[in-house]
Amino acid sequence: MKWTARVSKTLPKTPGVYQFIGEKGKILYIGKATSLRDRVRSYFDVDIAGTRGAHIQNMVERARRVKVIPTDSVLEALLLEAELIRAHRPPSNTKEKDDKSWNHIVITDEDFPRVLIVRGKELRDGTNEKLFKVKRVFGPFPHGTTLREALRIIRKIFPFRDKCTPGIGRPCFNAQIGLCPGVCVGTVSKAEYAKTIRSIMLFCGGKKKQLIATLKREMNAAAKKFEFEKAGKIQRTIFSLEHIHDVALLKREAVSSVIRIEAYDIAHMSGKAMSGAMTVIVDGEPDHAEYRKFTIKSVQGSNDTAALKEVLARRFAHPEWPYPRLIVIDGGLAQKNAAEAVLRELGVGIPVVSVVKDDRHRAREIMGEKRYATQFEKEIILANAESHRFALKHHKVLRRLT
Repeated sequence: MKWTARVSKTLPKTPGVYQFIGEKGKILYIGKATSLRDRVRSYFDVDIAGTRGAHIQNMVERARRVKVIPTDSVLEALLLEAELIRAHRPPSNTKEKDDKSWNHIVITDEDFPRVLIVRGKELRDGTNEKLFKVKRVFGPFPHGTTLREALRIIRKIFPFRDKCTPGIGRPCFNAQIGLCPGVCVGTVSKAEYAKTIRSIMLFCGGKKKQLIATLKREMNAAAKKFEFEKAGKIQRTIFSLEHIHDVALLKREAVSSVIRIEAYDIAHMSGKAMSGAMTVIVDGEPDHAEYRKFTIKSVQGSNDTAALKEVLARRFAHPEWPYPRLIVIDGGLAQKNAAEAVLRELGVGIPVVSVVKDDRHRAREIMGEKRYATQFEKEIILANAESHRFALKHHKVLRRLT
């Protein structure tokens, strides 16, 4: 499929969900966007294979058309995307990430249901069955950080229980700040709380219009009974649904659409059992399915820089792996220069930053372009810590084998 000016004009610059559709109407890929026009257009960039991976480039080439579903907010796009992925299981979505590590919204089956985030693996292997019974599941959601932000927004509209014990007699922290309806102190009845849970399920299921219609009927019924306080509360809920304030999701969507961070580290003991590690941070959290470990083959002795060069050369021998927008190296100027030299030789134009540690092995300085250190400081430090942990773990395995 080719991007044309005609296609550009037909797509709105609003949030929503897009679907790449192949032959015989088969859905190949589903995604969400802050701007449908800008996001869909990005799939037709020259470097799509480098930024998204060869399988995504192949998917775009096989697509015959793009279908878009505009939504009123990024939050609704996120929820609709998850419902559609669950319903259709598009092949290119499942290739992007191991779906066992995807997150789900779970509504528990109990008198006062909890709203939880649970990983797919826990649902599949039954780990959750000892802790709670499941009433309803929404998802999958590929990125936990975005999902947690979404639930924070939903919880401001519909306060829910997640941890507290019903009727314990003292308010939990969330009850004190208005994010729990008071299940813990008995200020909400089972019937009233059930209405809240039904509202959450309708909203998470992409049925906002139906939810608002239901709430308007309840508001009018309350007004007819002169229950004006109740009617006013419902009216405020409707207003919140019609004016969802999801600025945090807008910012995160803008960042996550362009940033994937890879971090590298080397571990050994006096040059023995030398191992390298690549870890990946996407959307601010580790993407464990993308981690890679390397047993160093060409280096003798304690030469971290040479080992790093080998790891990078082997990593970029895999063009089918999505390229990062930023590479994080453990060490100082020598390691940073070595990494940049390898990338130049390979013709790869990816910026590099290095994390310098203090005597207690804590991050002291981020060397490299200041804009990356400023914008992605947390992600860089997390990526570096993960690469150190993963390299050390592989090193210990190699030591046991020798």
